[in-house]
Amino acid sequence: MSGNLAYQDERREELIDGKVVMMAPASSNHNRIAGNIFSMFHQYLKGRKCEPFGDGENVYLTDKDHFVPDFMVVCDPDKIKSDGVHGAPDLVVEVLSPSTARNDKTRKKDVYARCGVREYWIIHPEDKSVDVYRTDGTEFILHDIYSLHPDWMLAKMSEEERAAVVTHFKCSLFDDLDISLEDIFYRTF
Repeated sequence: MSGNLAYQDERREELIDGKVVMMAPASSNHNRIAGNIFSMFHQYLKGRKCEPFGDGENVYLTDKDHFVPDFMVVCDPDKIKSDGVHGAPDLVVEVLSPSTARNDKTRKKDVYARCGVREYWIIHPEDKSVDVYRTDGTEFILHDIYSLHPDWMLAKMSEEERAAVVTHFKCSLFDDLDISLEDIFYRTF
């Protein structure tokens, strides 16, 4: 039994290809990462048309696919209803857990692309890395992988190798938003 009281009374589930799939309780790192991303976008989008949504918000994509992403941004206010988001968000972020990784990397990724999500991030808490996918109109293409290197690894690199390490990136939706890996993985272990 989970020690998290919020999960003892509430069964969280998604509908993936018409099948009910139970969602595992999130770890501390998972919650921190999702919260860090929400905070970053919440500050940036304040007063703008697009709206950020944290973990727990339903997104209805097809009759057989109702997901609960860890984070999303919706720029069309007509998609936002009292029970969740109806239609494709513009940005979706999934933070991997051992029990959800397969679905996040395969079926859900394909449905997000087919339904019109413009950018999709898969975050690996253990590796402290972010896979960024962007749509070509029908499917996601891997744009880049960004990794936060531990200090011991940086110490072993040459000065030239350290200079080539990318620690900031941009979301294709907001070219003036600087996204820092340090901010995404703040207070994680």
